[in-house]
Amino acid sequence: MHCRRFAFALAGAALWATAGAAAETVDIPQVSPQGSPQGALTLHATLYRPQGPGPFPAVLALHDCAGLDNPPAANAELYREWSTLLTAKGFVVIFPDSFGSRGVGAQCRLRQPKVRASRERVADVDATRRWLQTQTFVRPDRISLLGWASGGTAALWAVRPNAAPRDGGVDFRSVVALYPGCGRLRQTAWSARVPTLILIGGADETALASTCEQMVSGAHGRSARAEIVVYPGAGHEFDHTNAPSHSPGTTDPSGRAHRGGNPAARTDALRRIPLWLAR
Repeated sequence: MHCRRFAFALAGAALWATAGAAAETVDIPQVSPQGSPQGALTLHATLYRPQGPGPFPAVLALHDCAGLDNPPAANAELYREWSTLLTAKGFVVIFPDSFGSRGVGAQCRLRQPKVRASRERVADVDATRRWLQTQTFVRPDRISLLGWASGGTAALWAVRPNAAPRDGGVDFRSVVALYPGCGRLRQTAWSARVPTLILIGGADETALASTCEQMVSGAHGRSARAEIVVYPGAGHEFDHTNAPSHSPGTTDPSGRAHRGGNPAARTDALRRIPLWLAR
């Protein structure tokens, strides 16, 4: 019975690419963080909408360090798949392009990224939330955050108490972070002002599960509801459909850690994330 359910989940996932909602490109007025040398800019974003006038709950989705459309192409396909799944469940999904909007490429190998998860990307989150709350097809009180890797890290920075909206707008409903880096957040005594779910692989050598567990444990008693799910044997990017590129505990010659799809973790994430966002 379990095998039949798993096969059904995989078959459904395979249909996403052909059954997805059409993407729209939108421009969002953006004010850069105070003191930023970059100045104000227009934030470009990709929007997916369910059929009908709405209003719908919305998911503000944050890409990883490779960017929204930069290689590897598998990441762009992953985001389309998630958008198709979530729009089918009645969510608007929007991906602000934090890198392309600033004319920069992938930030994965930079020791000092030009677009920081803790600063510029938090400003992008705030600008996108404000824009969504002016749209008639969006429920302003039902906007959540979803991020992958460094996008998940940005989501965790964005829901700290000192990053609360200052414009009188309704706050985020919830947040989900997939395999985020929690090191700096733990050091700053992270806590969240909205319910937060972290999903991470136990064999992830890029984002350590133990660090995120310590961060969540440290926030106990001074945070909104925060939960973490650790998938045994799963590495970085466990929600991809591709097979792992390396065995757990190994790295390739460039130093990249084990990453790639883990069927059990992926299937659980496909089930768990929409339920959390619909709370």
